Amino acid sequence: MMYGFGMNGGWWLIGMGMMVLFLIAIILLVIWAVRSMYPRQKFSGHDQALETLRQRYAAGEINAAEYEQARARLEEIPVG
Repeated sequence: MMYGFGMNGGWWLIGMGMMVLFLIAIILLVIWAVRSMYPRQKFSGHDQALETLRQRYAAGEINAAEYEQARARLEEIPVG
């Protein structure tokens, strides 16, 4: 008796399911690899302000005293 599954008894369905799972695993692996090669940096507004301040200081747009004063203000450190 074949029970309506044809000659292979439904094994083709299991094989197809395994192929689909394999393809999903490959796609997830590719997504993971691409995301790990290009990590996104998430900066809060505070972090972005500090990074901009560092860049301006490195470019010579502001001097050391201005940098320290602005950094202290951003980090809420009392300036002495």
